[in-house]
Amino acid sequence: MTNKRERVRQELLADPRLVEAVVDAVHEQVPAYTALDGSRFPEVRAIAAWATDRLLGQWVTDGSIGAADLRRFRGIAAARAADGRPLQAVLRAYRVAAAVLADEVAARAPQLSTKDAFALTQLLLQAMDTIAEEMTTAYAAASERLTGDRDRALQLLLDDLIAGRHASLGALSARASRLGIQLPDLYCLLVAEPVGDASADSSSSYVSSDISLATSTALLAALDGDGSRGTSLATTHGSRAVLLLPAAAADAVPGVLRGHAWRGCVISGQSLDRVQVAHRLAAGALDTAPPHAHQADRVLTDADAHVLALLAGHPVASPDQIGRIVLGRLVDPAQRHLLEALTAYIDTGSANAAARELHLHPQSVRYRLRRVRDLTSRDPQNPWQRLTLDIARTIVLGGRGG
Repeated sequence: MTNKRERVRQELLADPRLVEAVVDAVHEQVPAYTALDGSRFPEVRAIAAWATDRLLGQWVTDGSIGAADLRRFRGIAAARAADGRPLQAVLRAYRVAAAVLADEVAARAPQLSTKDAFALTQLLLQAMDTIAEEMTTAYAAASERLTGDRDRALQLLLDDLIAGRHASLGALSARASRLGIQLPDLYCLLVAEPVGDASADSSSSYVSSDISLATSTALLAALDGDGSRGTSLATTHGSRAVLLLPAAAADAVPGVLRGHAWRGCVISGQSLDRVQVAHRLAAGALDTAPPHAHQADRVLTDADAHVLALLAGHPVASPDQIGRIVLGRLVDPAQRHLLEALTAYIDTGSANAAARELHLHPQSVRYRLRRVRDLTSRDPQNPWQRLTLDIARTIVLGGRGG
């Protein structure tokens, strides 16, 4: 009897389709897993592979789930409490997986007796009951612990957003609600780091030692002047503070960073399920931006970050999208005269030379360049901002065929 079960176990575990069948069924039948970010499925597969191996092993030996296995199930439940995945969805996923496992064993029924089938059914029923009890207790304890240490729980929420560890937007909202906050629909993500010497210019070195959460929280408080902490989060990544803020807070960022002798990059316009992308963009911008890209009265923005990612060879958006992000309304046909003035200025190097090329008065060209600055928030006379404008207009005009 045991030899027959062992042969079936080995046959199933050697077939990679078993785990894929489990994962596919869970993905199709459990809504919370249907909405999972794709980066979470390697973890789901790993748990499915481990659980099927353990259950089949217990079936072969007429055993039951041991203490070590229960500890792992409790750990999984605590992790699901932390990432906001609903407990009922998790337990349903295990029931779906058990049904798939039973079906796969049944497909090999000619090798098995009625007693073998009954033993598997009894094991799965007992296992689901035990797992549900253990995971419910662990999930509740983890939720209570996280809610009790609210500041730590809020930091973990942002850490999980940055790492892409989230089940769905609905799960994020439910998790935030348990913590008494409402995540902003329109947000900006700020990644900032302190300047090494507050009296130095933009080419100074920067502090490389890790900063504390208290430092990030103090920066958040300085930016949260309207008392809307209920929609803001803070955490740290090494020597950098990472803040999730309502989009309206972006205007206050340059002044606050200047007052604290910090530099930073603000990314806005991403949906909450793309905070990971926004963080990668901002951190990459701070890693690669030349010193002259940082000025006292501005921070790096989406446009700077996208251009820097393009120059580094790993753009998040297509070149055409990057061109439009930088130029904004300048790509509208009604603003073509402004784009032409910008192009002539960049190509010739001066407003007077551009005026001669365009057959305009120099003051007309200067006026158009001011309009470029107003519409793009980029000054063509600033070396770094002129470079980003040059790259963007080259992309856009190249796509138009000149």
